Order: sequence, then C-alpha cells, then structure tokens
Amino acid sequence: MEARLNMFANPFAGKLVRHINSAGKVVADSTLPAATQELVKIRASQINGCGFCLDMHTKDAAKAGETALRLNLIAAWREAKVFTDAERAALELTEQGTRIADAAGGVTDEAWAEAARHYDEDQLAALVGLIAIINTYNRMNVMLQNPAGDYEPGMFG
Repeated sequence: MEARLNMFANPFAGKLVRHINSAGKVVADSTLPAATQELVKIRASQINGCGFCLDMHTKDAAKAGETALRLNLIAAWREAKVFTDAERAALELTEQGTRIADAAGGVTDEAWAEAARHYDEDQLAALVGLIAIINTYNRMNVMLQNPAGDYEPGMFG
C-alpha cells in the first residue's frame, strides 16, 4: 500500500505539515498530562479509522509507559475502571468534539462542565487544540491512505 501523496516530499504539503506540527508542539508542551494527550489522540483516531495515527500513538504511549490494559480498553473506556475521572472527561470531550456532525449542537454543556471540573483554562485550551489537531491529522491520513505499521517511536522528531 502506498500513500496517494507524500506530504513530506511535496514542498507545499511539507510546509502545511510543519505548521500543524508547530501547533501540536504547543499542546505537547502544555500542562495537559502527557498520558491524557495520548489517550485523546488514540480515541479520536479510533473513531476516525486512522490506522497511521493509531500505529503511531499506541506505540508512543506504550514507549512512554502506558499499560497494554489501558491501551486495549480505550475504545470501551465507559465500561473500563482503569481511567481516572479526569481522563474520562477528556475522552468524552474527544468523542463529542470528533463526532460534531453526529450530534445536534456539537459538544454538550455537560461534557464541557465535566472537563472544566478537572482541567484549568490552559489545559482546556490544550485539550480543544489537541482534539482539533488530531482530527486534522486523521482526516489527512485517511484521505491520503497513509499505510500503518511501520512507525517507530521518535522517528518524526
């Protein structure tokens, strides 16, 4: 399987990706817990069917010390007792923020209030930005049919 377009080989596409990566770096350097960031990226990628991002973020999370149990239960987080209340709030916000078209009105006030109970304003801004960024990457990778399975942790920087 080959990607339809190599985003790194095309100068215009490469510039676009570098700017998105810069936004991602701002989020990565925020006070939003790194484990929460990976959970969010994995859950959005599951919803969007992005194998490339799932490959990357599950491997990155595992290398950072995330357990196989938690990684295996992300898709069923509502039924799993291995996530904190804060992580559950982030996962709920991720689902609603990813499935905007599926719900009239987008993210509910209840989901927002629960997230706001666990995260300060900077962390909420990071969470919103992260959800938007991973959804952008998911959509790009799915459209381009980027193949999954070859990612090695740290290979992009």
